[in-house]
Amino acid sequence: MKYRIVLEQDEDGSFVAECPSLPGCVSQGKTRQEALNNIKDAIEGYLDSLKKHNEPIPPPIQEEMVEVSA
Repeated sequence: MKYRIVLEQDEDGSFVAECPSLPGCVSQGKTRQEALNNIKDAIEGYLDSLKKHNEPIPPPIQEEMVEVSA
């Protein structure tokens, strides 16, 4: 499965990653790559927990990109 994440750099220079499809699934890292690795682990743990508790797994968000001229 593929899940969309939002990755932002905070005021301290660290990176925060969040998965909007999975409420509360947030992680961070000192570098962009570390944050990506950490959110992947967090998503896997979140999905494992849902399965363990027989909770439904939210579908990934489908999104498209459009280009506009400003």
